[in-house]
Formats: sequence, structure tokens, C-alpha cells
Amino acid sequence: MSVLQNKIDYALILRIKNANPNGDPLNGNRPRTDYEGLGEITDVCLKRKIRDRLMEGGHSIFVQSDDRKNDDATSLRNRVQLTLGSDIFKKTPEDAKNTVCAEWFDVRAFGQVFAYKGEKKGEGVSLPIRGPVTIQSAFSIEPVFVTSTQITKSVSGEGDGTTRGSDTMGMKHRVDEGIYVTYGSMNPQLAERTGFSDDDAEAIKKVLPRLFENDASTARPEGSMEVVKLIWWKHSSKAGKYSSAKVHRSLSVNSDGTFSLAELDGLKAEPIDGF
Repeated sequence: MSVLQNKIDYALILRIKNANPNGDPLNGNRPRTDYEGLGEITDVCLKRKIRDRLMEGGHSIFVQSDDRKNDDATSLRNRVQLTLGSDIFKKTPEDAKNTVCAEWFDVRAFGQVFAYKGEKKGEGVSLPIRGPVTIQSAFSIEPVFVTSTQITKSVSGEGDGTTRGSDTMGMKHRVDEGIYVTYGSMNPQLAERTGFSDDDAEAIKKVLPRLFENDASTARPEGSMEVVKLIWWKHSSKAGKYSSAKVHRSLSVNSDGTFSLAELDGLKAEPIDGF
């Protein structure tokens, strides 16, 4: 596999309807919004979904969620030990970096900080890896309206059943409707350091339109979240003809999900329908 040869920029247009796309645990799990009322889906949340789709496609993923993991690892450190052995970080930093990047797709794509305490003083591990793939938090085009509904359960989680406990009452929050947009890029110079390849870029390109596949839950019912469009810009060189900021500004998205693209000489946008 050849290391990524061309700079890539991309954007995702998302439609949310009657769903909680990314709850804030510090705010009663209400959908995230900024101070202007714009809905937000964090970059961490989006990376989680990318990782899940890649893992479903057979790629080896290091940062797995506990409810989807495909091994017996109890922690990230334990996953390193189970997969590569306890002596992996006794190698030179460069050799250790090359080994973990070759093993796990998300490490060579997004980067990772391997920082673990040792049993004795001075035996700790600190191996930061900077990845070539970035994605921004997604924000809605317009302020979103959040509906909160009080719910009750038909049975108490605890007690003798003679009375309803406080745990039978709860709140459920949703965004009624909103169009969100996020932007990202892939940097060939950083790809050289991790071994991120053209094939890896194509794998991400393949899963982005399917971002919410197999992601349904009570907060995100099936069909309530969809990718409207993936916009993909592939430059003709490693440095790219334009800055990512200028490329991203060439996309204008309307509140109904339609969009327009300003022409950039020498750089063609590839719109791809969502799944």
C-alpha cells in the first residue's frame, strides 16, 4: 500500500429529525448546543461512529467502545498487551510507533497518545502519535429547537413493587429537526509518519456516507439521523492547491439540506449521496 499521495478535504451534511444526536452528560443529557443555540455533535462522537463503521468492515480498531469490542481487553493498555505483548514499548519510540500504526487503523488515521504508568518510578510509557486525519465538530445551520418530555417506566428498578420508586420517572430530549455540517481533511505529510495509505483514505470515504448505519438507539431511532451528502475534494498534490479553510468555505449549505459549491480552479468536488 502506498502512503497517501494527495491532500484530501471533505465535508458531511447531516440531517437530524426527532433524535438526540449527541447528549451532554453535564446538562442532563440534553442535545448539545452552543451559546447561540446551534446544535453540536462533537468530533469525538463523530470519530466514534467512524471507528465503529470501520470495525464492522473488518478493520482493526484500537479505541473500541465497551459495548462493541471484539476482544477480551479490559482497557486500552490491556489491549496493547494482549495484541502486541508487554514488551512493545521497550522498543525504540520509532519502532513502537511503526508497530502500533501498522496494527490499528484508527491509530495511523487519528493518532493516539500511549501514556501509561509503570510499576516502578521511571518505567512509565509516553508515546504521542499525531495522525493525518482530522474532523471538526458538526454544527447546525440554524438554531435548533430541543423538546424535552417527561417519561415514566411501568415498573420500578428496585423495591418490593408496592410503590413506584423515583427511578420510574425520567426525561427524554430530542432535536426536532436540524441540518448539521462538519468538515475534515487528510494530510499526506503526517500520513508519511504513520503509514496512512491511499487505501485507508478510500476506506474512510466508503464509511462516511454510512455513518449512522447500525447506530440506532432509543435516543437515535432508526431513520432519525442520516448523511445527506459527502463532499470529497482530492487535490492533485501533497501540499494541495488551496488551504483547507478556503476549500471548506466553497461549500454553502441551506437549512433544507440543499447546497451549492463555489468553483475552485483545478480542484473538483465530488458529491456523494448518503446511504
